Amino acid sequence: MDFRRWVKRLFTVDDSILDATFSLGEREDVMKGPGGNSGGDEDKSEGKPDKPMKVRGDDRDNEQKPVSPQKPIPLSEWAKKEGKGESSRGGSESDAGDDPIPASLDSLEEMLNKTFTLPQNKDIIVRHLSIGLPEPRRALLVFVDGLVDKVVINNFILEPLMLLASVRPDTDPGTGDMERVLRTLVPGNQVERVTKFRNAVKQLLMGNSVLFIEGLGEGLAVETKGWDTRSVSDPKSEQVIRGPHEAFTENFRTNTGLIRARLRSPRLVTEIIQVGQTTKNDVAVMYLKGVANPKLVEEVKRRVNGLSLDALIDSGLLEQYLEDPPSTLFPKILSTERPDRVVAFLVEGHVALLVSGSPYALVVPLSFWSLLHTPEDAYLRWPFGSFIRVIRFASLLIAVLLPGLYIGVVNYHPEMIPTDLMMAIAASRETVPFPVIGEVLLMELAIELIREAGIRIPSVIGPTIGIVGALILGQAAVQAGIISPLLVIVVAVTALASFTTPNYNLSFAVRVMRFFFIALAAGFGFYGVTLGLAAVLGNLVSAKSFGVPLMSPVAPHRHSNPDIVLRGQAYEQELRPEYLRTGDSRMQEPINRRWDAWSQAIRPQPTKEGPRVEDTGAKRRKDDSGARGQGEDGGNGESGGEGGGKDS
Repeated sequence: MDFRRWVKRLFTVDDSILDATFSLGEREDVMKGPGGNSGGDEDKSEGKPDKPMKVRGDDRDNEQKPVSPQKPIPLSEWAKKEGKGESSRGGSESDAGDDPIPASLDSLEEMLNKTFTLPQNKDIIVRHLSIGLPEPRRALLVFVDGLVDKVVINNFILEPLMLLASVRPDTDPGTGDMERVLRTLVPGNQVERVTKFRNAVKQLLMGNSVLFIEGLGEGLAVETKGWDTRSVSDPKSEQVIRGPHEAFTENFRTNTGLIRARLRSPRLVTEIIQVGQTTKNDVAVMYLKGVANPKLVEEVKRRVNGLSLDALIDSGLLEQYLEDPPSTLFPKILSTERPDRVVAFLVEGHVALLVSGSPYALVVPLSFWSLLHTPEDAYLRWPFGSFIRVIRFASLLIAVLLPGLYIGVVNYHPEMIPTDLMMAIAASRETVPFPVIGEVLLMELAIELIREAGIRIPSVIGPTIGIVGALILGQAAVQAGIISPLLVIVVAVTALASFTTPNYNLSFAVRVMRFFFIALAAGFGFYGVTLGLAAVLGNLVSAKSFGVPLMSPVAPHRHSNPDIVLRGQAYEQELRPEYLRTGDSRMQEPINRRWDAWSQAIRPQPTKEGPRVEDTGAKRRKDDSGARGQGEDGGNGESGGEGGGKDS
């Protein structure tokens, strides 16, 4: 062994060596490398090693060398391997693979024991029974304890099969025994015939029960899901005063049902993709057919199908996997726990993603302005919704810039504030032993500690600890002369402004950027703050979410509804976002309040969204007024004629 290989072995860990030496599998292909030889290429010219390794109980006389790394393969070949169920990351979870279900129950039970490690595995239940076909036959009912509703199993599977079975040969002639059982003995709402052992295992792990009958070579998967879940409750992070008070739960079908209950359209499509080699989580891709851009839908499905990972625990992981390259602190995928908000985005033409076991939905693509919107903005009258939004946008700037501006004013630009205020600031800092940057960092760190402690400790005392801790800490710091009273006000206002951020992910970006601007202001004053703003704006303008610019529809400018910073009236929200390139550009007709058609007809209509809809009501009133005018003129003429006749 040369020096280079020795150094590599000393400072690196070769996973192939570990797999070849310490593999616990009994299959021969576990020990085979890419070339087919056990443990890689063996050099038979070399003699026996000093201490032969013992692998799987066999003495190997030849030296085990590291397995050479696999060469890259073409994408087409990789796709073929994936299509065949092969995986370069390890073997399948069961040795049976795509083997058909054996007709013999004894062979089937051996496969079940090997796959689920029975009888050690105590939550896999195998129920032996006999059913009354033309000749009584043995059967197996297999289910996972804890994932099923046992009442459904007892009343709708076991009882019909064991007590009410009356299938005779003359019943449904020409059909097989399994078909007769399916039609007459299993009154389940969802029953599926399975012929592959892998599909049977998949159904079991999803919470269904599978019935196997002696001699038939197939099974019936009956829908019996019934594990305990959290009921629908109020939203935790998106609370509103006016609007629905329902949030998603960890139950996958409950979440899709909450969306279906609000969007009762046959065009709503729910496609389910399974992700995770081990966890096998369901990911629902929901969109409105005919509205959502087909290219957007295909891109979302392409990214989800392209994931190759073992576990997908929550939608937060899916968000990190699917987002565009993380070149910015701002989120590029919207995460929400409110069904009404998901429905609003689906109607606009977005695509929603739901993950089984996660109470949060993802919406793509994302516009930056949506991060500062709340569902309550649409439920309030437009003056109030616009007022709250203005406060929210101003709070965003305060939360990011106020500490940096304070440092810049005190250290570099005292001439920009009134003299009396500057003298008051200087007087309050006479006894402070730290520079301004030290004061600000100390207080910001204290605020972050209080915020984190309020989240982690029990919810009963969490808010109390946050409020009391901030008051006591600030008062004690001022009395001790560690910080100035004005800085306490600055930090408190900054913290309050950051709490108004409606999006949880955006609040983290605001907290990180605040320290970024503090550092720039400490080094360069207002010039550093200006450069930082330019850098952040440039980053936002260049960022994209699923091919859509993050700052749309402002940069690049696109015609849109009055719903960016100031929100217009509800009947003015006519168009879907132009940057989505939806199939149907209108959400409502230009004249949606037919009793008020005249007031809406005088509003200028956009010309880029197709032909302008003619205001039939206004035209009818115009024709009526013209007819009345002609009638009046005609009446005058007749009167004149009559008068002329009289005169004559």
